[in-house]
Amino acid sequence: MPSVAEGVKLGIQECQHQFRGRRWNCTTIDDSLAIFGPVLDKATRESAFVHAIASAGVAFAVTRSCAEGTSTICGCDSHHKGPPGEGWKWGGCSEDADFGVLVSREFADARENRPDARSAMNKHNNEAGRTTILDHMHLKCKCHGLSGSCEVKTCWWAQPDFRAIGDFLKDKYDSASEMVVEKHRESRGWVETLRAKYALFKPPTERDLVYYENSPNFCEPNPETGSFGTRDRTCNVTSHGIDGCDLLCCGRGHNTRTEKRKEKCHCIFHWCCYVSCQECIRIYDVHTCK
Repeated sequence: MPSVAEGVKLGIQECQHQFRGRRWNCTTIDDSLAIFGPVLDKATRESAFVHAIASAGVAFAVTRSCAEGTSTICGCDSHHKGPPGEGWKWGGCSEDADFGVLVSREFADARENRPDARSAMNKHNNEAGRTTILDHMHLKCKCHGLSGSCEVKTCWWAQPDFRAIGDFLKDKYDSASEMVVEKHRESRGWVETLRAKYALFKPPTERDLVYYENSPNFCEPNPETGSFGTRDRTCNVTSHGIDGCDLLCCGRGHNTRTEKRKEKCHCIFHWCCYVSCQECIRIYDVHTCK
């Protein structure tokens, strides 16, 4: 299904948006089958997020493709999940997120059949991403009637904007649960499972992300970890957060240069109907890590 590839691409784009101001900014490698390089070889928070957002992206794109009618094997969801509410009735095309989740599960979990800790981690995070799609489904409604009245209101189930999924999973990345690996023998041999490292903390739910290896600091280039370092990255000189020059540049300091940019300005709306603008030159300070 083309929508599977579209979903993976959507997940990568959202990852790069969410991490745009962090030391690891979800960089991809064009000439490699492993598009993130060695970063995903370790069972880190970053790996957890990538698996979750990619699985969510596939579920999202497949669901949208079904609702738009661009896929021949699926369509709208005919199971309305309850009777209509007061003042409205079912209508439109409810998006079949259950089908999208099913396809995502078949695609993303296909390789995670080993009895080891990494497969257990990947499957958990894949499912966390897909569950986020289901949890964020909401009713959309449209009014029908003369002169814009709402004599009849039809509603259908819809997915949220994918940015809401990315924001939610980014919060889950920040609060991800560190795990430890346990081995025990079953009828099929030795099996690895995951257990929360800290018993005082609430154990992770199916909606939380999990990891069991620490992340590198991503300050310096390192081909073994896949780190590109942060040299020449643009930083925010006024921020005290991770995107600020102090933290993003790992204490190395930053350079400042001025940059001239052409921008539209003094725009005027003319009746009817076009906008005319002048072109202005504005000067900006650009700060980059040493």
